Order: sequence, then C-alpha cells, then structure tokens
Amino acid sequence: MNYDLCLHIDSNEPAILKLVLKNAANYIKGLPGQRFQLVVVANGPAVTHFTRKNEEFRAVAAPLQDQGLRILLCANALADNSISHDDIWPGCDVVPAGLVEIVRLQREGFAYIKP
Repeated sequence: MNYDLCLHIDSNEPAILKLVLKNAANYIKGLPGQRFQLVVVANGPAVTHFTRKNEEFRAVAAPLQDQGLRILLCANALADNSISHDDIWPGCDVVPAGLVEIVRLQREGFAYIKP
C-alpha cells in the first residue's frame, strides 16, 4: 500500500500552519515501521510562514523534517512576497511552481490533502 502524502497550504493564517504541522506529526506517528513520503507544498501567502522570522513554527517543523517531512516552497510565491532563498528555513526546498508540483506528486501516487 502507498502511504505517500502531500499536504497543501496556501494561507498565511497561523492556525492553518499549526493544523498542517499537527497533521504531519500525527501522520508520522500513525505509520510506525511503514515506508512513506510526506511533503508539505506551500504557495501563495503561505510561503511567508517559512521564513527565519517565524522561529516558533520552525521549532515545531524541524523535528518533523528530521523524520522525513519535506517542505517545498513555490518560487513564484516567494518572488511575489519578496522572500529570498536566504530568508527561508533551513531544509526547505524551492520548486518552480507549487501547483505544478502538487499535480506532479499526485501523478506519482501521492494522496492530497488541503486543510
């Protein structure tokens, strides 16, 4: 069975990011011993969460990243929000277009959830 999952966030509301990170933690916890990929794709104003200014959520996300969570940020959204690569959290990757990345992941068999 394929347990690969893509969580999508496009809101800059802190409560939505909190929910996404809680879902990621619960997903990891719920699949002990299973192989899976877990990805958060952020686009639109959501990319503003993943800057070095937001250390509170970085402290929550870092252990999840250590357990395999990948965070992908949309390059278009970063440019729209004047965020440079130097401003984002360590361990985040930048993709050219967030929505294209979501479609690519779905084609690879990832389940998709948008809170």
